[in-house]
Amino acid sequence: MREKILVIAAHPDDEVLGCGGLIAKKVFVEKAEVNCLILSKGVESRENIKNKKEKLKINLNAAKSANKILGVKNLEILDFPDNKLDSISRIKIIKEIEKRIKKFNPTTIYTHFYGDLNVDHQVIALSVLTACRPVKKNNIEKIYAFEVLSSTDYTYGINKSFVPNHYECIDKSIKIKMKALKKYHHEMRPFPHSRSYKAILNLSKTRGSQMFKKHAEAFILIRSFSK
Repeated sequence: MREKILVIAAHPDDEVLGCGGLIAKKVFVEKAEVNCLILSKGVESRENIKNKKEKLKINLNAAKSANKILGVKNLEILDFPDNKLDSISRIKIIKEIEKRIKKFNPTTIYTHFYGDLNVDHQVIALSVLTACRPVKKNNIEKIYAFEVLSSTDYTYGINKSFVPNHYECIDKSIKIKMKALKKYHHEMRPFPHSRSYKAILNLSKTRGSQMFKKHAEAFILIRSFSK
């Protein structure tokens, strides 16, 4: 049976940072179907940013281009407020996620780690678990959490550290991930910032060495349902 994956992320670029290598691997190597839901357009919460409308347009175009490179079948970007998801009724967010679960009928979901520093990541992680509760209405078999540099790594040491229990070799897809990430060049920072090209490559090498490969992405298997 062909695997059907739904990636659920908070902001444009989270999907590439967290599992861009896996998406490309699943699509181009394993021939899986991957759809992506991003709940916020990003950018809006930043103070003193000029030409916000133009920046939003740049972000949306970058997301479309990046997801096309990764082979994502359908990309949906919603209009929830950036970095303010904790101010929105949780049920509204859950219902939007439930709609996409019904629409795309995934067997596997990848989303944020609940311990991330970013509040939007936290809200989505818990909302996904609620939307994915085991009921007859969905075919979800596995739920994974991914790590996003400059958010997941900033919580180390406060009992919410990201401790992976699942690794995916991305030796054959790391170049595709980095190509997609370059579409978000306006979101990248110079090294040694953790959201820099060099830091992201370094992380892929570190995760790779943990499974005796050159490059890998790490995940936490949150739930696994036997059908």
